[in-house]
Amino acid sequence: MSSSDQYKRQIMKDLSQGNTESLDDVSDPSESYQNFDDFAQRSSHEERRQLFRKSLNHNQIPPSQMEPELKKAIAQIQPKERDDVAREFFKHFKQRGLDERHLEQQLGLSTHHPSRMNADDVSKIASFAYHNHPDIFQDVMAEQPAIFKFISNPLVGAALGAIASKWFGGHK
Repeated sequence: MSSSDQYKRQIMKDLSQGNTESLDDVSDPSESYQNFDDFAQRSSHEERRQLFRKSLNHNQIPPSQMEPELKKAIAQIQPKERDDVAREFFKHFKQRGLDERHLEQQLGLSTHHPSRMNADDVSKIASFAYHNHPDIFQDVMAEQPAIFKFISNPLVGAALGAIASKWFGGHK
């Protein structure tokens, strides 16, 4: 049995028994969020960054699970949000000395201008970050969390369970 299958079984076992992971910084009830949009609007960038770093462990979600989800989710977000995601990735890559034009060639993008990128281009950038720069991936997801509204894969969703529990603050 693969480690991915074992991981899935353990998650399902934990969920069926009601086991949940608690976050060290579980906030007081006044910090509870009603839904994802409420979380995205009211939470601080640092709060989202900490949650994504704790929950988006690159080793727990294999690229074969994450990549199709990213592609599907990025295709569903608004073009303006997609531009913002691409800009954030390029900003972080530039800080690491990675040039936009070089990335355009390396990843086979249709352009290096975020406002002209299609969903496939942004998916390629996100996948590149997920594979090669997981810390950048986590930071960008914390800065632009709209993508996660559209994640539907159970394995990816289970890994984000800690974030969801924070978003909804125990409300049903």
